[in-house]
Amino acid sequence: MPAFGLIIVGDEILSGKRVDKHLPTVIRLLGERGLSLSWMELVGDDRERITAALQRACAGSDVVFSCGGIGATPDDHTRQCAAAALGVPLQPHAEAQALITERMQDVAREKGEAFEAQRPDNRQRLQMGVLPEGARIIPNPYNKIAGFSCAGRGGSQVHFVPGFPVMAWPMIEWVLENTCRPWFHRAPQLEQSVVLYGAMESALTPLMERIEAEHPDIKVFSLPSVDHPVHGAHIELGVKGAAARVPAAWQALLAALHEMRVSMGPEIERRH
Repeated sequence: MPAFGLIIVGDEILSGKRVDKHLPTVIRLLGERGLSLSWMELVGDDRERITAALQRACAGSDVVFSCGGIGATPDDHTRQCAAAALGVPLQPHAEAQALITERMQDVAREKGEAFEAQRPDNRQRLQMGVLPEGARIIPNPYNKIAGFSCAGRGGSQVHFVPGFPVMAWPMIEWVLENTCRPWFHRAPQLEQSVVLYGAMESALTPLMERIEAEHPDIKVFSLPSVDHPVHGAHIELGVKGAAARVPAAWQALLAALHEMRVSMGPEIERRH
């Protein structure tokens, strides 16, 4: 069962010109299939930093989605960085370039123009089909400009899609449905928690440590809030992990909280 990661590329996110929408959507797309996101990384349009991020992704065994920077303008670096991270050359991908050509022909036809394959702007568009050696394409239902997938040295699978949500999200779904289906709902996760009023995290820490020691496969979490619109200042304290193992840890946590006479509010259950 691999872990899932997300890399988001783009200065526009770091500068505030755009607000990232990929993270919540990828979490949702994974969750709908009984999967979860283990990590994410946000990096600007800097070749050295992008290459370093992709080297880390390729060295592991995770399934990683990389959004953004696969175009052919000077500020698009992801294709080049992927090749550098993998230690392979960039080369024309016949199928990807054929799809780009189809797209250009479609646009020319819609405009009532003759398609000129050797026109400089059309030749430049074909650069989007110059991919790392060994790459496999990801179909793009929006405009046929394909994304691509690469296998890392550590067994990872890194999938590269555009930054545009209207293209990226259907392509991520395609990858999940066509390459990750064996892992769907294979390891159901459960999270159980309770709202606590007037409690201090420092006082709860020994209990949290004890629960984790007694139930080593379970994570205990504490999520404080100071201005919740319903509960006001409170702490959400809970346990999460494999659905079969959470109930025992949850009952132990509840029993301890009752002994401590902590003021408790509603209980919350989340399944993944």
